[in-house]
Amino acid sequence: MSDNTPDSLIPYDEIVQEALLAVVGRVLGEIQQNGSELPGNHHFYITFKTGAPGVSIPDHLRERFPDEMTIVLQNKFWDLAVDDTRFSVGLSFNQMASKLDIPYSAITAFVDPAVDFGLQFQASVADMAPAPHEDAENDPTEQAARPVVEDSEDGSNVVTVDFGKKK
Repeated sequence: MSDNTPDSLIPYDEIVQEALLAVVGRVLGEIQQNGSELPGNHHFYITFKTGAPGVSIPDHLRERFPDEMTIVLQNKFWDLAVDDTRFSVGLSFNQMASKLDIPYSAITAFVDPAVDFGLQFQASVADMAPAPHEDAENDPTEQAARPVVEDSEDGSNVVTVDFGKKK
């Protein structure tokens, strides 16, 4: 595209973002329908904005992660509930049970490292980009290391969506 490309009157960025977030909802919904059992080696890293509208997490987590946090859905989670706009899940942090309620619109990354699949959602304004943060460290699972999601030119299944302003 050139610098002369006119602004679109069709909200492609919103349409694509809604479609990709629906992928996350559909995957989580299928896991819920199957009794919250993850098939094979599948497991998920979900990163979300803790201060986004509709996010409900315990105060001690919001204090520790004022901007963004990553949770792991693998072996130790319960009460997964999924609807069209959000999901909730029970996780343990430092052996304290916690319920998290997360709207899809708060998600900035969804990764299934078992099959090298990832979706990244970029903030549309530079000051909303994810700040460096610690991992949430919900109680350990069999997967010890958190995978790094990067732009890839090797044919991996990482989709990056950047809805920034035209340059």
